[in-house]
Amino acid sequence: MEKEKSIFFIVFVVLAASCAGCDDQHLKWRRWGPSCSNTPSSINKFGSSIIFPLYGNVYPNGFYFVQVYVGYPPRPYFLDPDTGSDLTWLQCDAPCVRCTTGFHPLYRPSNDLVVCRDPLCASLHSSDYKCDNPEQCDYEVEYADGGSSLGVLVNDLFTLNLTSGVRMSPRLTIGCGYDQLSGASDHPLDGVFGLGRGKSSIVTQLHNQGIVKNIIGHCISGQGGFLFLGEDVYDSSRITWTPMSRDHTKHYAAGSAELRFGGKSTGFKNLDVIFDSGSSYTYFSSQIYHALLTLIHKELSGKSLKEATDDHTLPFCWKGKKPFKSTRDVRKYFKSLAFSFSSGWRSKSQFEIPPEGYLIISSKGNACLGILNGTDVGLDNVNMVGDISMQDKLLVYDNEKQSIGWAAANCEQHPKSSTI
Repeated sequence: MEKEKSIFFIVFVVLAASCAGCDDQHLKWRRWGPSCSNTPSSINKFGSSIIFPLYGNVYPNGFYFVQVYVGYPPRPYFLDPDTGSDLTWLQCDAPCVRCTTGFHPLYRPSNDLVVCRDPLCASLHSSDYKCDNPEQCDYEVEYADGGSSLGVLVNDLFTLNLTSGVRMSPRLTIGCGYDQLSGASDHPLDGVFGLGRGKSSIVTQLHNQGIVKNIIGHCISGQGGFLFLGEDVYDSSRITWTPMSRDHTKHYAAGSAELRFGGKSTGFKNLDVIFDSGSSYTYFSSQIYHALLTLIHKELSGKSLKEATDDHTLPFCWKGKKPFKSTRDVRKYFKSLAFSFSSGWRSKSQFEIPPEGYLIISSKGNACLGILNGTDVGLDNVNMVGDISMQDKLLVYDNEKQSIGWAAANCEQHPKSSTI
């Protein structure tokens, strides 16, 4: 979603071996053999995927990032992978009017400007947009936390390793951001990796060039994870699928969900749920959020946990007789949540959120609620699943079949590729 950077950011790990030893209840990753040829002409259309290690964590970092290589010679940049926005942009020395502190020197733009009449330019503007300069495309993106990026669109090379063993350098359209305003939660990254459903999204561009299918997936853990573009990373038959909502064409949303707590209905039904990798935490609309707080307080009544009013890590924290070391220490006090989607093709598709999927342990050793009031931050009646609730799951956004899927997975063990 046009993300809230405090709230809406992404994760830390290194690609490792395949998940050959995973529990049978977990997804088994597909494997690839070495490619017979390293020439792009040997690639069948949509015959490969691209895998990026994810770095970061929900807490204490509060964001995740991927490393991408842009330009010639290719230079590394750390970008926030965001399924909630379309445009990929880098902080850019054009020169830069206002840039925040990143990990790398500012991106030096290519001389390949995108002209104003380009369809990708039009996709970022309203229908009545007029070109101040027909030779270039100006853009401005704003995020829910007040952050923004202003710049121009350019074309440049992305160096990508495909799972087939081939390395490619397609020319993609990105933003050269020369004027950035920090939001409420600033993170030291070089830009944003836009993975939304629009024309300017990286996966849409790669799909239109015949490189990968229009499918995005990620697997997030408390210690890292990975992101992938394409389909040959997972076994579709092991994924629980539900159709994308027709009411939210700009976001990865699944509709007609019922919220359940401890296996019982909360009475909230027909909910639209957005999945947003750019958000560290999960957000419920105000009415649902306060109802959940009532249920949790009722559940904790008479138990040894007490509200930790002196801990301001998140709005609600609880302390025990001694500091907690991990969410495993407190899961016995809390019940699981779940979104039950009536639109599942075989039966009701249920997205489970165990206590570990909505709690963090603060630096003070308290258990804090990682579900926040979305109405308070301008999300109105949107219910959004963020990184905290997607941990230890493979999430797949299949734009080809207009469906969203998930499966339990060990995200610290990555698919095996001949190029990684």
